[in-house]
Amino acid sequence: MGNRICDEIGDIIAAVSEDYKKDRPIDKQDVFGMPSRELVSDIIKKLNRIVFAGYYLDKTYKIYNINTMIASVTEDVAYNLNKQIYLALHFDEKLKDKSPAELEAISEDMTVEFMKAIPEIREYLDTDIDALYTGDPAAESKDAIIICYPGLYAIAVYRYAHVLYKLGVPILPRVMTENAHSKTGIDINPGATIGKYFFIDHGTGIVIGETTIIGEHVKLYQGVTLGGISTRGGRSLVDKKRHPTIEDNVTVYSGASILGGDTVIGEGSVIGGNVFLTKSVPPGTKVHVMNQELKFDSDGTPKASAYEDNSWYYVI
Repeated sequence: MGNRICDEIGDIIAAVSEDYKKDRPIDKQDVFGMPSRELVSDIIKKLNRIVFAGYYLDKTYKIYNINTMIASVTEDVAYNLNKQIYLALHFDEKLKDKSPAELEAISEDMTVEFMKAIPEIREYLDTDIDALYTGDPAAESKDAIIICYPGLYAIAVYRYAHVLYKLGVPILPRVMTENAHSKTGIDINPGATIGKYFFIDHGTGIVIGETTIIGEHVKLYQGVTLGGISTRGGRSLVDKKRHPTIEDNVTVYSGASILGGDTVIGEGSVIGGNVFLTKSVPPGTKVHVMNQELKFDSDGTPKASAYEDNSWYYVI
């Protein structure tokens, strides 16, 4: 190490340490009093073992009993999820006057209600798998979808997180969906409401905002944004409908952006690729942009556009 670094490193360390005495959120040091992203990631893995038990077998045993595995993993998830919820509750301002015993009781109630919701989560995910299989000609089988598809992974994590969100658990639902976001490039806020038979193809770059409402049999392709028009209102927009409503049997093709809390895409509509929408459309509407005029030059001689159709719906 050079002489200057050796001479000054002590002062640098002292300055950084001193900066931590300003009592800002960035200065928090209670590492044992906050939820663990690593443990939440482990909970997601174990939830997948419960929900898709046949696809997440523990192969260390010579004799395999699925009921025994479900029992042991369910107890493990309940125990660890309860601990994480208890820690997360300390970050809820509405609960700041609660005693530790009261917070423990709340976390146990939330844990039990979440675990009781697992059969319903599985029911929804079964319809999502069906939508992916029937809607994707490249799908080899439903088994391949469960094993391989990032879209299903993101949907599954969202469905876990959404139950916790509805129960009022702070922080953990977002930690869960950000786990899926980092793995898949699909960003679904846990507050979004999404019906059965949800289809995400390719998935990368999809963004679904907190107050989005999505009906049943909806298809989204890569790069779709269901977002807000503006966040200039800042915290004043909390609890307001900021994101669009997508009714049943709607298809939104790649690169489309649908924005605004008052925007409703009517049932059975098709939104073409790269469409930018900030207003509602009635049921059964096809929305598309005019194709750009393409010219092809060869040896300095201009050629006519290669496309006769002057509109398009999607890019995949």
